[in-house]
Amino acid sequence: MVGNIEVMTPNVYSNGVISIVNGLEEKLDEFRRVLGKSDGDLLKIVGVGAGAWGSVFAALLQDSYGRFRDKVQIRIWRRGGRAVDRATAEHLFEVINSREDVLRRLIRRCAYLKYVEARLGDRVLYADEILKDGFCLNMVDTPLSPMKVVTNLQEAVWDADIVVNGLPSTETREVFEEIRNYWKERINHPIIISLSKGIEAALDPVPHIITPTQMISRATGVPTENILYLGGPNIASEIYNKEYANARICGAEKWRIPLAKFLRQPHFIVWDNSDLVTHEVMGGLKNVYAIGAGMVASLTNESATSKSVYFAHCTSEMIFITHLLTEEPEKLAGPLLADTYVTLLKGRNAWYGQMIAKGELSLDMGDSISGKGMIQGVSAVGAFFELLSQSSLSVLHPNEKKSVAPVELCPILKTLYKILIKREQDSLAILEALRDERLNDPRERIEIAQSHAFYKPSLLGQP
Repeated sequence: MVGNIEVMTPNVYSNGVISIVNGLEEKLDEFRRVLGKSDGDLLKIVGVGAGAWGSVFAALLQDSYGRFRDKVQIRIWRRGGRAVDRATAEHLFEVINSREDVLRRLIRRCAYLKYVEARLGDRVLYADEILKDGFCLNMVDTPLSPMKVVTNLQEAVWDADIVVNGLPSTETREVFEEIRNYWKERINHPIIISLSKGIEAALDPVPHIITPTQMISRATGVPTENILYLGGPNIASEIYNKEYANARICGAEKWRIPLAKFLRQPHFIVWDNSDLVTHEVMGGLKNVYAIGAGMVASLTNESATSKSVYFAHCTSEMIFITHLLTEEPEKLAGPLLADTYVTLLKGRNAWYGQMIAKGELSLDMGDSISGKGMIQGVSAVGAFFELLSQSSLSVLHPNEKKSVAPVELCPILKTLYKILIKREQDSLAILEALRDERLNDPRERIEIAQSHAFYKPSLLGQP
């Protein structure tokens, strides 16, 4: 009996692995057929930008499909020359030695010694160098699979079939304007999946929002039907650690349906949706209010009551704003609240708000923070405030019975603007805003939005 068990167990395990691998290869082959790939013609996927989510996304693809080297090539681009500071190198060394699998992998690859030398201060590590070993500079506590890293942007993108934008919204336009120069001779347009959450405000010819996918299309000339947005209520490190998560890929039906199937994994469910720009804007909006949530948590010593009061007011403002942006805001309520909830729990924007309130970070340090990356909520505060301050978008104030700019009904957004952008007030102002006796019941703000024709299609660049 014992002998039979010893023989059969490896076979059962092996058969299970073979079945999984075969299923992945079938998915890859099906997607290659959709793209019209012939035998011997590699499907080339490249991530542009190596922040936490961009790196995890590339690593997930590598883990799933990287073994089929004759059919797919998966690479990631990041700028070269970014040095890893001594404190991060020391922490990275601790992470490596706490994970036997990572330690053995580095020793096999003859890569362990450089981390010892960096720990001792005898050499400098670089972000692109450690990424090849599976360490994202913004997320060193979560080792990823080793990746093929390219530091030359032209080499990375010139013949890519799929480009994944993992850049912050504040860097997207500049990088894709450079990419345009490398695509002048292309016959076919690539597919672009943007992971970026953030917006810019434009005031001419009318006030409107510019999203990362729009930046990409304008910078490169790639048609919007080839550009998609993927986002959802998730934390990058937890997705890589196989916590159950879901996301939506939004865009034209031609590509979103086959991409949803290609990207879907047992622990990472990808749905598809046609409403690209609105989902993209909502991804930026929740970052605004996450910063305030972090401030409230810190200033009240994690008071559950104070956080719930803030949540009531910030969600009512977000619901109000969604009524300005879309004709059917109720369809966004679930995804927006879920994304907001996870960001308030563990996102970098909430963390940033906490650190600002504690005095451990200052606004003078900027919004690109070592070990965290770009805090996109800061620029989003400025963009939404500027946009919603325009008199041409006026709505009727419920108490004063006169037309006001929409931002006048968003006291939390106004206060965050004064703290983060104008720097006229310190973080305590967020509590003063919540305790203002003149503050309307959050329910009233939602009722105003639901009972008036607030929808402004021009905000999203629609006629």
